Amino acid sequence: MAKFSIQPLADRVIVKPQEAEETTKGGIILPDTAKEKPMQGDIVAVGDGKVTEEGKKVELTVKVGDKVLYGKYSGTEITIEGNEYLIMRESDIFGIVK
Repeated sequence: MAKFSIQPLADRVIVKPQEAEETTKGGIILPDTAKEKPMQGDIVAVGDGKVTEEGKKVELTVKVGDKVLYGKYSGTEITIEGNEYLIMRESDIFGIVK
């Protein structure tokens, strides 16, 4: 994994979204405007964890390299070194794909 010039804080993670499908299962080539926004990606950076009101640090469940599912409109799109990523809270992630 590449080192980033940005380190997510607390319970935030940086996700590299999977590429949108170029063709349908039937072989129809999709134009850019018809491509579905991907809802799966790989974790490329994680924060240190959330601090509770009692002052205890709660470690994140996800780790770098995990493939995850997230909400269709989750996260904020960012560009790092010319590549598109999403930064989101761990709570925006639905699950880890095994």
